[in-house]
Amino acid sequence: MIRLRIFVITVLVGSIAVRARAQAQAERFERSLQQIHQQTLGQVNPQIPIDQRVTLEYGGYLTFEYLSLQDNVNNTHGLRQSEVIGYARANFDGAHEFFLRYRTGYRDFNRGDSFTGRGDEPIDGDLDAGYYRFDLQKYLAAYQGKQTNNDLAIKVGRDLVYWGNGLTLSQIIDGGVIDIQLNALTLSFIGGVTPTRTVDFDSSRPAFDYNTKRGFYGGMASLAVGQHKPYVYGLIQRDYNDHDTLQTNNLTTKFDYNSWYIGIGSSGSLSDRLLYGVEAAYEGGRSISNSFTLQGTPFPLQVEQTHDTIEAWAADARLDYLLADPHHTRLSAEVILASGDPDRTNSSTTFAGNRPNTNDHAFNSFGLLNTGLAFAPTVSNIMALRLGGSTFPIDINTMTKRMQLGTDLFVFAKLNRQGGIDEPSDSSARYLGWEPDIYMNWQITSDVTFAARYGVFFPDPSSLATDQSRQFLFLSVTYSF
Repeated sequence: MIRLRIFVITVLVGSIAVRARAQAQAERFERSLQQIHQQTLGQVNPQIPIDQRVTLEYGGYLTFEYLSLQDNVNNTHGLRQSEVIGYARANFDGAHEFFLRYRTGYRDFNRGDSFTGRGDEPIDGDLDAGYYRFDLQKYLAAYQGKQTNNDLAIKVGRDLVYWGNGLTLSQIIDGGVIDIQLNALTLSFIGGVTPTRTVDFDSSRPAFDYNTKRGFYGGMASLAVGQHKPYVYGLIQRDYNDHDTLQTNNLTTKFDYNSWYIGIGSSGSLSDRLLYGVEAAYEGGRSISNSFTLQGTPFPLQVEQTHDTIEAWAADARLDYLLADPHHTRLSAEVILASGDPDRTNSSTTFAGNRPNTNDHAFNSFGLLNTGLAFAPTVSNIMALRLGGSTFPIDINTMTKRMQLGTDLFVFAKLNRQGGIDEPSDSSARYLGWEPDIYMNWQITSDVTFAARYGVFFPDPSSLATDQSRQFLFLSVTYSF
């Protein structure tokens, strides 16, 4: 039962499990925040005027953030974070593009609130993105005066790769991307490895939050059919991590997770106002089992780990309805389903993971879906329903008309009642709880943007370790130059 599981995990790893969960939650949020920054600041490729041969764009922005969140044992963490981001982009005739973005900063925690136990720390300066991109279609137009519906684009370097709805892949990788367009058919190929500081999905692995090496190789085919764009893809993930052994309370745990995914989906519009996106994926591969057993004893005993077959799946479907009003009101709905494993205590870790010599049915991927702010479960052994809406409510002047308000309501449950999620849960309960979130995006001036996020999760006391609500608050001011 739940109390025995909590006791065992506490004996094994103590406060390490709490910090690992809090760190993983904070890092998932930071990835979401990067996408918000890109949308708010309009960091998109500029349109190249036909009378210009070379364009050069450079600048940066300062961001000041405040974060307060409660973890799954209701400890509150407070953080003030400052970041400096600089970027430069050069484009030659639209055919050759060079882009660099550098990020650094500092984290100031309340005393004892650090996720890693390292306290206040600088954010190590790192190349957030840097690539060269060649566009054959624009090359032919600029240098040979040829017009064609076909295209070949090659990008080499470091950048975010986002596929489909984001169910299986939303990662920054060091490598290459090739896009081939043949009229309505588009073929995409990727190959690369995550930057070292990438946060791993397995929070029980040593150095998961600052030293990760996973390779991604795959291809996608999509076809434009009227207002619809169906697609299929195949993706291979390979574990290149060096930190693959954990020694805890006389237990030795090895780590090795190699997976592959086959996905199908479509996006587009069902009418002038109704947009959709749907994606389903099957996961295969080999995972390594848990390192201990509790059968016959209240204390863990070392067992031999085995490499087990992964048989898992997940699906995501979303709808957006655009109202024909001057406030650009949008209503949305989304359903997320992901399989779980009945003998896993934790759906996404090797430690307390799959039982030896059994197939692993827990879906684990490297995508990014919206699962709320305060609870923020991983997309594994989960059923999640989201209902939301956003609007620009005040259309008085230039300043107020760029203020967006929105809300999301989530309801969470386990897909496999007996299986675990990414925190201790009762194997006899399915319903997990519900969460309302609210947010604001406000471009106050052309240079200053304010963002706010607030969410509170109300757990089901019969399914999770605590019946106390969890709150999440984020405030951010960004100055661009």
